[in-house]
Amino acid sequence: ASCVQHRLVVRDASSLQVLQLYTCLDQIQYLEWSSDSLFILCAMYKRGIVQVWSLEQPDWRCKIDEGSAGLVASCWSPDGRHILNTTEFHLRITVWSLCTKSVSYIKYPKACQQGVAFTKDGRYMAVAERRDCKDFISIFVCRNWQLLRHFDTETQDLFGIEWAPNGCVLAAWDTCLEYKVLLYSLDGRLLSSYRAYEWPLGIKSIAWSPSSQFLAIGSFDEKVRILNHVTWKKITELEHPATIASKKTIVYKEVEKSPTVGTERLSFPPTRALASSLFSTQSKYDISQVPVSLQYIKPVADRANPKVGVGILAFSADNCFLATKNDNIPNAVWIWDIRKLKLAVVLEQLCTIQCFQWDPCQPRLAVCTGSSRVYLWSPAGCVVVQVPGEGDFQIVSLSWHSSGDSLLLLSKDNFCVCYLEREEV
Repeated sequence: ASCVQHRLVVRDASSLQVLQLYTCLDQIQYLEWSSDSLFILCAMYKRGIVQVWSLEQPDWRCKIDEGSAGLVASCWSPDGRHILNTTEFHLRITVWSLCTKSVSYIKYPKACQQGVAFTKDGRYMAVAERRDCKDFISIFVCRNWQLLRHFDTETQDLFGIEWAPNGCVLAAWDTCLEYKVLLYSLDGRLLSSYRAYEWPLGIKSIAWSPSSQFLAIGSFDEKVRILNHVTWKKITELEHPATIASKKTIVYKEVEKSPTVGTERLSFPPTRALASSLFSTQSKYDISQVPVSLQYIKPVADRANPKVGVGILAFSADNCFLATKNDNIPNAVWIWDIRKLKLAVVLEQLCTIQCFQWDPCQPRLAVCTGSSRVYLWSPAGCVVVQVPGEGDFQIVSLSWHSSGDSLLLLSKDNFCVCYLEREEV
């Protein structure tokens, strides 16, 4: 699904053929599929309105108007039949049922980066709350939206919450001014508290491994700390030095090369395909000899939100690898072997890393850098793929299909789908 101003366009994922076309009341600012792909939510925050469309019944209509309360966020519940709307100033969360048309209210939600979290099986929801100048967490049963547990947290300013994939442990972490990670059980018991250091800027990113065995914590001191699920103690620290010295680490460096076109192919005016190859530079990966010095950027100390620390973390689907980005070294992706707890690969790009994401079915990482190329790494090696097309298609974000067969590439104004061939077994 994609939106163009007021219009919502639904296409077939394999052929990109237009299947449905819907017209909304105003410019669409956010859209989201329900978990069963039968409904699409379109939020228009400026008007405080959410419209829901059905794929099975195109004539079916649903409009949710929050009125004077306003709207700042909207999302589906895991069952795909309830919509959670957060009103302006985070006064409340309204739960709308598409089946019974009933409404439930959750008061005092906290305005933080990650304040609502669902378990992977969709049975429970945790909400970060702020009341009487204190932080709390409420756990609700998604079946009937009844309160299961309500407890306060030992945080100065709760910044985010996230369930482990198995739904047994909830991680809550404090603002970057206070290094603290708290781990709670489903019944609200504090299982453990972790603090690496006290005074400098603290936590920047957090990621659970798919097996729930590891919790990776990216910090402003350019390190990743990994906690284990048995004792919730640190098992290792992963550093991001500007110089790679270990001979066991493979460093792939992106290099540009000028295209070569034989004189016998030249024709005037040149064909469109030939013209694009004539004037566009290509790139490839070379393996660098260690030691390798990476481009290190010293942050500007007197500005807000300094580019420092580990800002992106992602585990591969098989739990074997962890990909990280250190904002001080913006052109590099670090890939760690979790079985050995060692650095395996560094991808050194020509441009700043915009986004990376693991294939949901196998250890294959896709990376984009704001250029017209997408980069793929797997344990077998890595490759640069030039996106064909007219004009300057700058990829700023990407997303894998759940089957791992295709890859959605996004620029500011356009999108394209990259289809990958599966190897015959």
